[in-house]
Amino acid sequence: MPKCPACDKVYFAERVTSLGKDWHRPCLKCEKCGKTLTSGGHAEHDSKPYCYYPCYAAMFGPKGFGRGGSERHTFK
Repeated sequence: MPKCPACDKVYFAERVTSLGKDWHRPCLKCEKCGKTLTSGGHAEHDSKPYCYYPCYAAMFGPKGFGRGGSERHTFK
């Protein structure tokens, strides 16, 4: 049986599939802020889960726009 990437255990009743892996529901958390995520309700970068906003948007989204300044809009 597949194991949770965070704690190496999987119990069928607590299993959530995301990023091609089986997780415990409480183990599927944003890599940056620790917020518990829902299956399919998040983004991933380098096979790690992130909440869409604010973490993924701030770390990997467009830079400069909406960050309190008049910088030009750039993409990473």
